[in-house]
Amino acid sequence: MNAVIFGVLLMLVLTLVRLNVIVAMTVSAIVSGLVAGLGLTQTLDAFNQGLSGGAQIALSYAMLGAFAVAISKSGLTSILADKLLSKVQSSHSEQSKTLLSFTLLTVILLCSIASQNLIPVHIAFIPILVPPLLFIINKLQLDRRAIACVLTFGLATSYMVLPYGFGGIYLYDILHKNLAENGLDIINTQVPMAMIIPAIGMVIGLFIAIFISYRKKRVYETKTEFDLDSVKIQNKSKVMFIGLLAISLSLAAQNISGSMILGGLTGVIIFTIFGTVRWDESSDLFTKGVAMMAMIGFIMISAQGFASVMKATGDVASLVQSAASFMEGNKPLAAAVILLVGLLITMGIGSSFSTVPIIATLFVPLCLELGFSVMATTALVGTAGALGDAGSPASDSTLGPTSGLNVDGQHDHIWDSVVPTFIHFNIPLLIFGWIAAMVL
Repeated sequence: MNAVIFGVLLMLVLTLVRLNVIVAMTVSAIVSGLVAGLGLTQTLDAFNQGLSGGAQIALSYAMLGAFAVAISKSGLTSILADKLLSKVQSSHSEQSKTLLSFTLLTVILLCSIASQNLIPVHIAFIPILVPPLLFIINKLQLDRRAIACVLTFGLATSYMVLPYGFGGIYLYDILHKNLAENGLDIINTQVPMAMIIPAIGMVIGLFIAIFISYRKKRVYETKTEFDLDSVKIQNKSKVMFIGLLAISLSLAAQNISGSMILGGLTGVIIFTIFGTVRWDESSDLFTKGVAMMAMIGFIMISAQGFASVMKATGDVASLVQSAASFMEGNKPLAAAVILLVGLLITMGIGSSFSTVPIIATLFVPLCLELGFSVMATTALVGTAGALGDAGSPASDSTLGPTSGLNVDGQHDHIWDSVVPTFIHFNIPLLIFGWIAAMVL
């Protein structure tokens, strides 16, 4: 039994039966190490070494949580929610409420896409933008699973096909570089073109999620109401100016430094300097921020440990080699197996950016040997790398949406983020990635 397959499947089964994700990853990592023959000590050493790689990510989440709490205390979220609430209350017909719902989904989608390409802040915008909108989402009775799909679509599809920001890193710096290093003669501008067909599958999955799977209303308990009178905002213009300044400087700091930690810290400092958050409240601010994002941060830390054990087993390479020997010159079968192997690896590691270098080494020469065209090979490897990013319990593309949608405890990470995004994006990606390999 391949330890990678065993570990990933065990992790998925344990999370689906509602075992805590952190516990599931830890148990799966230990069992996988033992299956691979590493022994308990070596397995734990590999797991512990991986944990250190997640510390920066966890601190980033905590800092963003503090920034989100600071924005909420400033009253900016109350002003935003009050304006949206007035539109909801003035919308007496179902048609106007539906229009407002789709407008809200469109804004969230555009912000998600911009976070990857235009203003590459990745998931940093989610705990800032989404929590103040939950009251409005509840009033409109929008299914949060649809919103999770919208967010994940923007986070994943953008880097798959748009060569800017994180898309430029994935398509040019990672995918093209690894394709060229393994013998594929392709210019970098061809890579985004090869990913168009797989991206169409993601679009279809998004439409199915919004218009079919989660189109019905879903009732949530309203735990927080944004009331301007209760927060006693004296100067709305000042609050909006300071809030927009803090957000703008936070985004600028993150773009320049590449650090979410510095971005979140900059925003908190701006609110503190202008007196929106008092100095003596800073400790409480970070306490609440950590409480908001702690689970997500610890999942990311445990995911790094799990990925470290998967790599230490050496079975990632043997999985790719076994898949290669199984194909026996059958191009349709080869395309399907390559995609499934990519799905398994990314589901375990949680990062499509880390999957491409692993699978490109053997799959590029294999595709050339089987007679796949340059564009088909690119589509296969690129799609195999992206598969599993949506739908992995350890991926930013699912953890990010959960961090914003579950602040009131009504959005389950596995059943409301992971499972919906797996169904609506990984299945279409498998189908359309296979089609791209056959027609390109």
